[in-house]
Amino acid sequence: MGALPVLTVAASATEASAASAASAVTAAAAVIIDPSARRQTIRGFGGMTHTAWIGDLTAAQRDTAFGTGEGRLGFSVLRIPVPENQADWSRDVATAKRAIELGATVIASPWNPPARMVETFVRGSQNNARRLRYDMYGAYAQHLNDFTAFMRNNGVNLYGISVQNEPDYAHDWTWWTPTEMVRFLRENAGSISTRVIAPESFQYLKNMSDPILNDPTALANVDIIGAHLYGTSFANFPYPLFKQKGAGKELWMTEVYYPNSTDSADLWPQALDVGEHIHRAMVDAEFQAYIWWYIRRSYGPMREDGQISKRGANMAHFARFVRPGYVRIEATKNPASNVYVSAYLGGNSTVAIVAINKGTAAVSQQFTLANGTASRVSSWLTDASRNVAPQGTTGVSNGSFTVTLPARSVTTYVTA
Repeated sequence: MGALPVLTVAASATEASAASAASAVTAAAAVIIDPSARRQTIRGFGGMTHTAWIGDLTAAQRDTAFGTGEGRLGFSVLRIPVPENQADWSRDVATAKRAIELGATVIASPWNPPARMVETFVRGSQNNARRLRYDMYGAYAQHLNDFTAFMRNNGVNLYGISVQNEPDYAHDWTWWTPTEMVRFLRENAGSISTRVIAPESFQYLKNMSDPILNDPTALANVDIIGAHLYGTSFANFPYPLFKQKGAGKELWMTEVYYPNSTDSADLWPQALDVGEHIHRAMVDAEFQAYIWWYIRRSYGPMREDGQISKRGANMAHFARFVRPGYVRIEATKNPASNVYVSAYLGGNSTVAIVAINKGTAAVSQQFTLANGTASRVSSWLTDASRNVAPQGTTGVSNGSFTVTLPARSVTTYVTA
């Protein structure tokens, strides 16, 4: 009798799958994937820890966040703060060390310089606005170097360090004007001992980053143009000036939560909005990294109980299977209404495809790999009842395969 419910559930699932396939709407267009049409190199997907504000991740939560196996998020980037006081520098070391052990890279962002370097000024109606004193620019660069050295001595080689978190949304921290940011980059950033990230505008406002791209000396001393996407419309995701002048530089999305911080991360189908947001960040904005705000939060990829949320499952569809060093390749990005597809080329000609169906009907979707030699694809599915659940393999014939994208779902396919 104990086995009977399992058999009943299995039969029901099979029937539901067959019914879904039978009623699927055929996509308007086949997805053509061209591995020879290479776009940006992916550095990773990840999130932020801030022990001083919300507590550290537990050992088990670190493994869930940065592990790559079943039931893990697969994050490959960790962002941590740069505390203004040296006595606080060890707070995030344990999580950073474990992230690196699991193959992630670590970046750091400061909210404030040390108090001795700051002055207050009047900014509009704000009488106690904070800014870095001009005569402290050199000392501030050394402060960033000292933090970098401290982390290195504690087993964490930072991939990069930011000049300032959200310098244009700094009512509660330190303001920087575009002119001040360019001045620091021109005169002081060249002495920083790791990659330099700037300007981390809160809304990807180009008035913060255009002056950097338009100043050859400042641009020479920055390695990563970093941006946040709070309230940024999809129409403002592309950045033509970066494509024109950013050769040799990287473009990272270093902080966001989406679509809000008030709803539970397990709301469905709302969580699919995260999948679409990442898709557009990769395809339209051509970012090389996508980093969430707090890793563990009610609205984040990991719930407070340490379990992966629905929003987190959407992130894992990218993070677990699109690893650092993969290259995004051209793919038909919107083959049907509410269907979004992106593809990535890894080592040994492996191709990872992430397909999101936000529609209320299943979609029969053909995929064709140009000059592809794959014989099969493995797949993982997230829908209302499943989180990155393995779905077995599908055969590939002459570079093509056709699958059903269930209604309101995200699926990752990996070639073999």
